[in-house]
Formats: sequence, structure tokens, C-alpha cells
Amino acid sequence: MTPVPFTEILALCMIGAFFLMLLGGIPVAICLGATGLIFGYFGFGPMLFSLLPSRIYGVVTNYTLLALPLFIFMGIMLEKSRIAEDLIEVIGLAMGGIRGGMALAIILVGVLMGAASGVVGATVVTMGLIALGPVINRGYDAGVACGVICASGTLGQIIPPSLVLILLADIMGESVGTLFAAALIPGLMLSLLFVGYILALGILKPHLVPAIPAQERALTSGKQLAVKLVKVVLPPIALIVLVLGSIIGGVAAPTEAASMGALGSLVLALLAGRLDLSILTAAVRGAFITSAMVFLILIFAQPFGLAFRGLGGERLVQDAFSLVPGGLNGQILFLMVVLFVLGFFLEWIEISYIALPLFLPIFQSAGVDMAWLAILVGLNLQTSFLTPPFGWALFFLKGVAPPSIRTIDIYRGVLPFIAIQLLGVVLVFFYPSLALWLPEAIGW
Repeated sequence: MTPVPFTEILALCMIGAFFLMLLGGIPVAICLGATGLIFGYFGFGPMLFSLLPSRIYGVVTNYTLLALPLFIFMGIMLEKSRIAEDLIEVIGLAMGGIRGGMALAIILVGVLMGAASGVVGATVVTMGLIALGPVINRGYDAGVACGVICASGTLGQIIPPSLVLILLADIMGESVGTLFAAALIPGLMLSLLFVGYILALGILKPHLVPAIPAQERALTSGKQLAVKLVKVVLPPIALIVLVLGSIIGGVAAPTEAASMGALGSLVLALLAGRLDLSILTAAVRGAFITSAMVFLILIFAQPFGLAFRGLGGERLVQDAFSLVPGGLNGQILFLMVVLFVLGFFLEWIEISYIALPLFLPIFQSAGVDMAWLAILVGLNLQTSFLTPPFGWALFFLKGVAPPSIRTIDIYRGVLPFIAIQLLGVVLVFFYPSLALWLPEAIGW
């Protein structure tokens, strides 16, 4: 039996040390930088990091990644200006006569907010604050209400302009426009699966998702409702068309479109009469903090990745994948299982920049379409926001939920939506055209 080289032993120890530090509560960026630098130095000395300055310089000067803080600002501004609050109120009244109508309104708002900003935390918190209480008071089951808010808030993970897709484009060497086009149909398909689940609940278990009483709906006339729909729903849709249409249509680069989106969010807040210095300051501060966290992880991931590759970690991963039965399809399914399990413990950005680059060379050498694989990964990573015990959407909602909402209610509510998201992964796996048709049709 061939002995394992010392450097590969160090690579395994580096992974173990990273998880131990993470479980100890140390920030993920520090875990990445410390383990990468220490174990890389033990293995090769300072020469291993001769490429490190250029790698970090490449991150901070990456023109595509400049879209991240702009999209983050756009999402926070839409949250602070209470655009989502208006959307839920108006769309909820429009669908209130249907069993599960309020839940359908939450899903639709999740789609609109996801397509307008791509920031999951802001959407979940906003909908939790303004929708959870009224929905529970109208007789909805607590688990269903929590589940639909968490799941709808995570739609921004896959519906463009998604921050996940921007980072996956950088990792996989694809254009952002290609991934945005590839994600559009799967994202809408997932939304329709959510809608189908709520409609089925309305038929099979109507007591869990009752309709809004007719007396309450009668307080707003049809004409008033139509005017509100035009005033409240059309502006965000126009912003979405402006941003996504310009990227997918090849008119503007992602960073240029993101700047238009940031400006558009300011215009929407101004038109709603809610743009003042305090809201602008809060949006800028929030965007700065979130962007700094993301870029700190990206920078500290460079010594980690450099050390792992230098220590022979890629060869270890390739050897492990060679043992997976089922050929290439079996290896892709194995990757999906690994990412899903990691989602119970890690955030999507950690999975994207730590785990994913270890596996990619295998699929790139096999000629796998990277756009299709990116959508599979994006759908899979979306579940990391919902899977207990560390799903961030669960934490976001619990932080703003009324005291009567128990953690078990949230966990119970998200389980059907996790199953639906996994069904979405299965459908895209067996029908790649769901992801590849639109990019091919528009010539990406």
C-alpha cells in the first residue's frame, strides 16, 4: 500500500482545523486565512505564497464583483423604503379571496424582491416583520406561514440578479449574463412549484390556509385596488426589466446594470415619498457592512485555496471521486449530496469558495457544461438557507417573529419547501434544457 504523502496529510489536517475553528465560533474569514497560511507555511514555507499578492489583487480589482455592493445597496434600499410592505398589502388584497391567497402573495413578493435585489436576509426579515403576524391572525397554520416566508425569501438566491450567481460566474469562469439567463426559467419553475404546493394545501387542508374574509375584502373597491396595483407593482417590475433585461440582452455589463438598479431603488424610494437622509444613511451603512463581510471572505479564501492546491488537496478529491460509482452522473449526484450536507452547517458563500473549487477541475476536464452545473449548484445552495440547524433564513425569521412562534414551528414549516427545492434540483438534472435553453436562444 502506497503511503500517503506528508503534504496530503497536511491538506486533510487543514480541512479539519478549519471546521474545528468554525465550530469554536471564530469568524469564517479568520478560519480561512489562519488555516491556509499556517498549514501552507508548514508544507512549503514562504515560497508557496509568492502568488498570493496577485491573487488578492485580482479579487479587489475584479470588475464583475463590483456589482455585489451595488446590488446589496439596491436590496437594502428597497427594504428600508418599505416597497415590500406595500407589495404584500396590495397583492394580498388582490389574492385574498383564494384559499392560501396571502401565502401566494408572499411568494409573488419573494419573486419580485428576489428579482429586484437578490438579497435574501433583507427579504426574509421584511416579510417576517410585515406579513407573519397578519397571516397568523387570519387563521394560517404557524408552520405554513413560517415556511412560505422563509422559502419565498430565499428565491433571491436563484432568481437573477442573484449574488450567488455573480460569485459562481467568477468561480466557474462563466459570464454573469449566461448564468442569469440560465437561472431565469429554473427560478420561475421553483416559484411555480411553491405556488402549486400552496394551492394543493388550499384544496386538501383549507383550514391551514384560509381565505381573507369577504367583509375585509369589501373595504377596498375594485377600482381602488386596481389603482394601487398599478402604483405599487408596476415600478418594481419596471426596475426588474431595466436591470435584468439589460444584462441578459447584452446591453449592459452586470456592474453597469447594478449601478442602474441602485439608482432605480433611490428613484422608487423618492416616488414613494420615503427617501430621506436617515434611510439613505442606513442603506449605505448596511451595504458597506455586508459588502465588507463578503469581500473579506473572498480575500481570505485565497491563501486557503492556494495552500490546499499546493498541498495536493485536489489530487485527494480526484481520488475520492474516482471511487464514486455511476460515472460522471454519479459524480455530479455525489457533489449535490456533499453540497446539501454542507448546507446544514455552512453558509452558501463558504461552500462556494471553499468546497466548490475543490471539485470543479474534475467536471471541467470531463467537459460538463459549467452553466448547467452552476444552476444545479445554485438551486442546491438555496437549501442551505432553509436546512436546520444553521439555515440563515430560519435565524432571520426567528429574530423578528412574535414570541408565540416556536423554533419547531419554523423547522416544521420549511421541510416541505426543502423537499420542493430538491425536486427542482432533480428536474434540472434530468432536463438540462430548463437551464440551457434560454442562454442558447439568445446566443450567450
